[in-house]
Amino acid sequence: QVGVEQEERIAPDLNAPDFGTLTVTRMLDDVGAVLAQGPPGPVVLMGSSLGGYLAWHAAARLAAVLPHHPIAKLVLLAPAVTFGRNREEDFGPGAVDEWERTGTREFFHHGENAPRQLHYEFYRDALAYPASHAQVQVPTLIFQGMLDDVVKPQGVIEFCQGRANVSLRLLQDGHQLLAHLDEMWLETRTFLGC
Repeated sequence: QVGVEQEERIAPDLNAPDFGTLTVTRMLDDVGAVLAQGPPGPVVLMGSSLGGYLAWHAAARLAAVLPHHPIAKLVLLAPAVTFGRNREEDFGPGAVDEWERTGTREFFHHGENAPRQLHYEFYRDALAYPASHAQVQVPTLIFQGMLDDVVKPQGVIEFCQGRANVSLRLLQDGHQLLAHLDEMWLETRTFLGC
C-alpha cells in the first residue's frame, strides 16, 4: 500500500492455507481482506504471472467494495491475462480434460521453485474471470518478456491494444524477467512517482 506521506509494502501469501485448493475467488477475497485491514489511502497493486492476472481483477472488483482503499495504479509482470481463453493453447490438447478427470494436475510453482499439485476447481473457478471482461481504468504498467514460454507475449500485446490506461513495455527476456530487474525497478519508480 502506498500513501502520499508513508509507504508500506505488503506481500500476502495468497497460496495459504494450501496451494492445492487455490481458487481465483479465494485469492480475490484474501486481497480484499488484506487491503481492508490497512490504513485508508491509495493502493498500488503489483503482481507477476498469475499474480498479475489477479491484480487486474482485484482492481476491477475492489473499486466499489473498498472506497477508502482506492486502487491508484497497477504494475504487472508477465500477467496471465489470457488465462482460460483457450484451454489447448494454455495446457495442450486434452490436458484440461485429463485435469478434470483426475481432479488434480502438477504445476511448477515459480515462487517455491518446485512442482505442486493443483485441484481442477481452480480452473473451473477461473473461467468466471476472463481478464478481457474486467473493467479497469487505473494507470497500468505491464512488463512482458518476448521470450516468455509461460505467458505468451502475443496474447499480452493483443490484450493491451485499445486500453489507453495501459503502458506495455516489451523486453527481450523470459517469464521471470530476471535480466531486466534494475531497468524494471527504475521504470516502476518513475511510473509510481517515487
